Amino acid sequence: MADPCDLTALEARRLIGRKALSPVELLESCLARIAAVNPSINAMVALDEDRARVAAREAEAVVMRGDDLGPLHGLPVGIKDLEETAGLRTTYGSPLFADFVPAADCGMVARIRAAGGIVIGKTNTPEFGLGANTRNRVYGATGNPFDNTRSAAGSSGGSAAALAAGMAPLCSGSDTGGSLRNPAAFCGIVGYRPSAGLVTSEKRAHGWSPLPVLGPMARTVADAALLLGAMASDDARDPLAYTLHARPVRGEPALFHPARRIDLAGLRLGFSEDLGQAPTERVVREAFRSRVAAIAPLFRTAAEAHPDCRGGDEAFEVLRAQMVLSAHLEKVRTRPQDCGPNVIANVEEGLRYSLEDAARAAAAQTRIYRDFQRFFETHDVLVTPAITISPRDWRELFPREIDGQPTRTYFHWLALAYYVTLTGHPAISLPLGRDANGMPFGLQIVGPRGGDAFLLGVAAALEEALAGDATLGRPLPDIAALAAAAPIAGMEGFLGFD
Repeated sequence: MADPCDLTALEARRLIGRKALSPVELLESCLARIAAVNPSINAMVALDEDRARVAAREAEAVVMRGDDLGPLHGLPVGIKDLEETAGLRTTYGSPLFADFVPAADCGMVARIRAAGGIVIGKTNTPEFGLGANTRNRVYGATGNPFDNTRSAAGSSGGSAAALAAGMAPLCSGSDTGGSLRNPAAFCGIVGYRPSAGLVTSEKRAHGWSPLPVLGPMARTVADAALLLGAMASDDARDPLAYTLHARPVRGEPALFHPARRIDLAGLRLGFSEDLGQAPTERVVREAFRSRVAAIAPLFRTAAEAHPDCRGGDEAFEVLRAQMVLSAHLEKVRTRPQDCGPNVIANVEEGLRYSLEDAARAAAAQTRIYRDFQRFFETHDVLVTPAITISPRDWRELFPREIDGQPTRTYFHWLALAYYVTLTGHPAISLPLGRDANGMPFGLQIVGPRGGDAFLLGVAAALEEALAGDATLGRPLPDIAALAAAAPIAGMEGFLGFD
């Protein structure tokens, strides 16, 4: 029998409900896996062992009494270290908050606990989530479970690596420039970016901006749908909570879990390897083409096509910089020595922009959004690579070139994800085997406006259709090799940015 920590969340939850698996047994299995492999990749950075054990014993008692069980009852959950957890260190990856212990959970964490989830610990993130290479001066770097000298991407890199290595069946993440999708692609797991307002957040400084969202990460689509159902909620503190289009979720978690049954044979697929302009590495293009060849026959029609994303780089750069200024300008001005290079670079960039730049960015974002609507009039689904490169050494803070083409910014290599971010459309990264470098490959699937339940159904149908394919199924890291690997903390450059 597989170790309990390697069960899917759905399998573990069913066994718990049937009294065939104890929440205590599941938690101890996850803690044992963390002890065995976390030193090699540094994905889980603050454990809450004592309180998790108390919660697991309480969850077991509830099962044995025959009480009603929540959808996540007894399931350990890793929480990205950007989200506050009551009584558990929350650093945001910054020395400024190295000793911060929140008094209360953020709304999303509170909903996970209310659904029966057990917070096992915090997962690593870049400083304030700025960057797609999970490194910071508090906890150091996170390595990829398939090769701990390579990046796990980010900013939800700790969650993705923890899931791939079996440290927890579910983890939380967040996404602005692809931070749910990028690390999922690098680590061979599922990352889901929901429509803005679906998973409410009371924390966004720019409450009406659809760019940053919270979302689920898991090893399967069904598990991601399970966690999304618990995360989704109404919250009057979030100005976007009412913008759930035609599919309100208030009191309706079953809208997402279980995932809908979708017949791919009735759908029109559009595919693009670069959305017309993203700098995309040859190894990624080749892997994408082979995946399109494999999945195209499953659809009614399949054609190379994409929305018009011209101006997307400039628009995202300006809109993102506005949020960074609101969040971090004062930190850089008063304590620059405690701010990392990405934070400082973003603030400096934001100060260079004018109101004219902001107006131009908002207009470009609107034009791109409207062309996405045109695209989805003649296509039901869009697929692209989830990220533009194969995982590189984590010591490289960001790719300065891709196949000889210089990148515009330290986040330009995330263009395939952030063009979609601009529109607010839901998107998922689905693991489909490995690329020619032997590293995981993620397929980005984009759904129509507000089509979260539909998109999850499409992803689940693709996952099911390819599950038996030895080359296209979800890749698995070598747990024994991870356990035997030298600790990542001993590698040069582990802590800091030098």
